[in-house]
This record gives sequence, C-alpha cells and structure tokens, in this order.
Amino acid sequence: VVFVCIMEKILFNLIFDVTLQTVKAGLALALFGGNQRFANNKNRIPVRGDPHVLVVGDPGLGKSQMLQAVSNVAPRGVYVCGNTTTASGLTVTLSRDSASGDFTLEAGALVLGDQGCCCIDEFDKMTNQHQALLEAMEQQSISLAKAGIVCSLPARTSIIAAANPVGGHYNKAKTVAENLKMGSALLSRFDLVFILLDNPDEDLDSMLSEHVMALRAGRCRETSAVRVRRNPQTPDDDEARRQWELEKPLSERLKISRGEQFDPIPHPLLRKYVAYARKYVHPKLSAEAKQVLQNFYLELRKEQRGPDSIPITTRQLESLIRLTEARSRLELRETATGQDAQDVVEIMKDSMFDAYSDEFGQLDFQRSQNGSGMSSRSKPKRFVAALNRVAERTYNNIFTVQQMREIAQNCDVKVPDFEGFIASLNNQGFLLKKGSRVYQLQTAGL
Repeated sequence: VVFVCIMEKILFNLIFDVTLQTVKAGLALALFGGNQRFANNKNRIPVRGDPHVLVVGDPGLGKSQMLQAVSNVAPRGVYVCGNTTTASGLTVTLSRDSASGDFTLEAGALVLGDQGCCCIDEFDKMTNQHQALLEAMEQQSISLAKAGIVCSLPARTSIIAAANPVGGHYNKAKTVAENLKMGSALLSRFDLVFILLDNPDEDLDSMLSEHVMALRAGRCRETSAVRVRRNPQTPDDDEARRQWELEKPLSERLKISRGEQFDPIPHPLLRKYVAYARKYVHPKLSAEAKQVLQNFYLELRKEQRGPDSIPITTRQLESLIRLTEARSRLELRETATGQDAQDVVEIMKDSMFDAYSDEFGQLDFQRSQNGSGMSSRSKPKRFVAALNRVAERTYNNIFTVQQMREIAQNCDVKVPDFEGFIASLNNQGFLLKKGSRVYQLQTAGL
C-alpha cells in the first residue's frame, strides 16, 4: 500500500493509465535510491547506489510533468532543460573573480543535486553535452583540470531524463540510440529505459478527457485514483489481505480502479519521508532476494548464446541490486525480501522489452550495443541486403513473394511465418507492395 500511495503522490496531477504504472514505479525507486558502498574508503573503488532512469516517448504524454513532480518531491531536486543547458552548466564552471583576480569554481546542476535527484528534460536536445555526463553517471564525481586547478567534485545524484525521439514519433524499427541520436556508452548507464507510445485507446482516452475537463472545471479528481484504507481491521483480515496482495504480480497491484476516492499524502510529509529513508535506512539483500536476482541474471545470460550474444553484464546486475535496495528502503525495511526482488525483476523486464524489442515484437539484444536498428547478423538485415545485391545485379527491384522466398533460402534466412515477415518489412518501408504478391525494394529506406 505504501508503494502505491507514494507513486500516486509523485504524479498526483496526472491521469493514471496502465502504461504509466511501471514508469512511475521506476521513478519512485529512483527517488529513494540504493546504498552507496566504499564512498569514504580510499583503498576501494566506490560503487554507486543511485539509479538512473530514462523516459523516451512521443510528445504530449506528460514526461515533463513527471520530471517536475519528482523534482518537487525530492528533498534535494534540480530541474534543468536540455535545450538551454551547457556542459559547464551541468558540471562545474571555472571563473575569475573580478575583485581579487583568483579563480573560483561555480557548481553546476549535477553538483548542486548531490545526494538528490537531477531531472533533465529535453535530453535529446543536448547532444553536445552527453559526453559530460559519462563520468558523473558512473563514478558519481566530476573531475576538473583547468588553469592550474585539479580537483574532483562529488555528484552523487540520480539522473532522471526525458527525451523526445527524432522526427516526433518513436520508430520501433530503430533502437533507442538511433531514435535519440545517443551513443551506446551513455545509454548503457541508465538502469531503466522506458518507452512511451501514444496508441489510441478508447477507455484511456475517455478517462483522460474526463480528467482534463475536471481539472479545468476546478473539481477534485475522482477518476483513476487509489483507495487508502483507514478502517480498523482485525489482524487475521489484515494478514489475509496482505497475502492476497502479494500473490498478484506487480502490474496487477499497481492498477487503479476507476472512480475510487484518494486520500493523498501531504507534500511536506512525503518529502520528509524520502529524506528520512535516504539518511537512516540502509537495507541489505536477504538470501532469498539474492537468489531471485542471480537466477534472473543467469537466465538472461543463458537465453542468447551464439553470434548475437546478449549484452547483459555485471552493470545490469548492479542495477538490479540498486533497485531492490530502493524497493526495500521505500517501506523503511532494513532487509530486502524476495518479493522486493521479484517486483524489481518485473519492472526490469518491462524496461528491457521496451528498449530491446524490434519492429517485429521480438527481443533483439544486439540492437542497442551496435547502435543499429538491425544488427549485421540479424535476419531482416541479411535479407534486405540480399535483395539489394540481387537488384543491383539484375537492374530490377521488383520481386514476387516466390522470388523473395528463394532468395531467403539462399541467404539462410529462416522465419516461421514468411508472409508476416514480408508484411512487416512492407510496414516499415523497406518494401512497397505494388500488386498481388509483388513488392518493390525501397533502397531509400536502407
């Protein structure tokens, strides 16, 4: 119940739809963060405990409101916009004092957000400043060597970024790096990457219109809210309800029924709650939680063996640990249980499916690392390249389905549904249907 109430308060002014539940859960975990280890030990390499979250989506889905809400709730929150931010404004500026002539350091947004959250909106508009974030996101420090001054400033902050894809609409045929013109080195530093798509939905559109009309009319929101139970219950009823809630998956527990009343947590109290949890609660993983995370990590490593190896490294395992600690800290518990680990695994699965799924709805773990929508060894890439070679050799870019089937057999492209495979290439613009079972190769889309 605490988890749901905090997520609802973070985005109280936003309509609740099913697609935003996991995103808000990730934002809540980033708000609390995990434990930083070996911070003051000069003989050990520090391990960061603050998770980073990236939200990518079509315009008009409330990404900026999410960032502003998190920045307002955080005890120490900094909100900046990417199109008006420079590299020195993010990190540190070296300036000369006009009176004494000495050099002085002026802290940027990441340094000011130390031990807090730094929310960066319009992340896709600051391509020249992406390199300045690499050190701050992993080592959580900013090094400076300029004008005889060599120093290192702490930047222990959770970076929560929101970005719009290039072209105004997210293209599933491309990777997150291609949609944002972002390097894989920076993208891999984000613990969670969420993709928001503006898909028509009758029920959601109805709830959204009611919510907007209610806000304009000045009425309190009654649609899509959670119920906070304050009625006294017997211990047996409370235990039975708790067990029933734990048996449901996280996506079901986060769903909100329509028309329920909501009793919000006061804003100052929630800010004090987050500050208390970050300062005094330092959870550790239980044996059950360690087993759940390790099994999930080994399962991912085992699924994709061969030429297209899965890019799951210890960086992703550390992300799971950080998020599990944040899930336990959210409820002021010193020990992270197996249920906490299962909730984090479900959030991570949704994030990975958004980031690594291709235009055919299948997971391609090679896409993000290569920086290409289709890796060189993937089936669509090899098939389109074979069609291009045949078209250049025969000076004919018109193919029938039977001809394309023979070309697929020659280049060893085996798909269970070849007709659906061709239809997907047609929908993505690689092929253009010219007639009944006749397609034209579109070289401009390669």
